[in-house]
Amino acid sequence: MREIFIHKKTGSFAGNKDIAKEIRIKEILPGIDKEDKVIINFKDVDEATQSFIHALISDVIRQEGVTVLDKIYFKDCNANIKKIVNIVIEYMQEPN
Repeated sequence: MREIFIHKKTGSFAGNKDIAKEIRIKEILPGIDKEDKVIINFKDVDEATQSFIHALISDVIRQEGVTVLDKIYFKDCNANIKKIVNIVIEYMQEPN
């Protein structure tokens, strides 16, 4: 299991897409290849933009397929962040 603490990289506002891309490439993708699961921990993150969440997980879903979500867990998300994560996940499951 790999746990990624978003606050350590973004502070209380997760909005920088470049940071999200770096987390995706350096931590999420290698984590799902090597570990049973990856926990993305949003403890102490007050806000996140939809573009941040999209940059964080959309390419992972695109590359690995929707079943990769069985390996990714979102922890300590407030209601707004949960809503954004769900929007991005639903969008990625729509037929193109």
